[in-house]
Amino acid sequence: MHAIIPVAGIGTRLRPHTFTHPKVLLNVAGKPILGHIMDKVVADGVTSATVVVGHMSERIIEFVEAAYPKLPVDFIEQEMPLGLGHAIYTARHALKDEPILIILGDTIFDVDLRPVLKKPVSALGVKMVEDPRRFGVAEVLDGAIVRLVEKPERPTSNLAVVGLYHIHNTPLLRACLDEVVSRDIRTKGEYQLTDVLQMMIDRGERMETFPVEGWYDCGKPETMLSTNRALLEGHSTFRPMEGVVISEPVYIAPNAVLCNCVIGPNTTVGDGAEISEAVIRNSIIGSQARVGRVLLENSIIGNGAMVKGSYKRFNVGDASELEFQ
Repeated sequence: MHAIIPVAGIGTRLRPHTFTHPKVLLNVAGKPILGHIMDKVVADGVTSATVVVGHMSERIIEFVEAAYPKLPVDFIEQEMPLGLGHAIYTARHALKDEPILIILGDTIFDVDLRPVLKKPVSALGVKMVEDPRRFGVAEVLDGAIVRLVEKPERPTSNLAVVGLYHIHNTPLLRACLDEVVSRDIRTKGEYQLTDVLQMMIDRGERMETFPVEGWYDCGKPETMLSTNRALLEGHSTFRPMEGVVISEPVYIAPNAVLCNCVIGPNTTVGDGAEISEAVIRNSIIGSQARVGRVLLENSIIGNGAMVKGSYKRFNVGDASELEFQ
């Protein structure tokens, strides 16, 4: 099974981290986002891949080649950010006569893809959400998708399309991609994959759905932290250290240096980080970061960053009130 993995997004909602780091290489639960995705698809049967790169492409290529040296991977650059449909159009050379898996490079998932990849028809991963307005949504009738809408203002379905697409009829996919781009069919200013797939449905392609309960968004700081928390649950990685109190679950890199601190729960500490005299919970501390004399919660500290506080002395009388802003 061949996979197309688009990772060309800039990640504006994760700035300032994405000013200096590709979004898909941000550390979540001890591993880059793209690492979680690649590990999963390889385990479920993907034997080769096309990775669509853009922003800081050399960093992504370096990571994939180093982490997956035995996996045949080719890289294609999406020169303009013209949408997911355009990203797949850029990689259309990978669309042969065999079924293909398309998986977004910024969403971590937990679902067994093996039965999905054996389906004789196309199938899209979906999840019920409370507010589907920021997703593509699927309308289903008698087990088949009848309509796909990208980020609808008035959703008629709560089934969000989560970024996993098993496409059986790849020649039709390629033909519809070509038509959408040649006719300049855009939604919200971009070439949308949902428009391409809808065109396939209109031309008789049957598309079914499969449920994806474990779907973890990494698109903005708060969802990235919630994903970090979900992935750490029940999977702590750390070594006991004198003077360090661990409240699981946590991931602490083996070469991180910690002293006189309380770490966790739901905290990731990256390679070579140094933490002293601090209390940190529900946070991600990047590689080579230095943190000291602070209490951090719901925070993301970038690679090589330094965060240090200071102790204070007070002499506060009875019935006093002291507040820091």
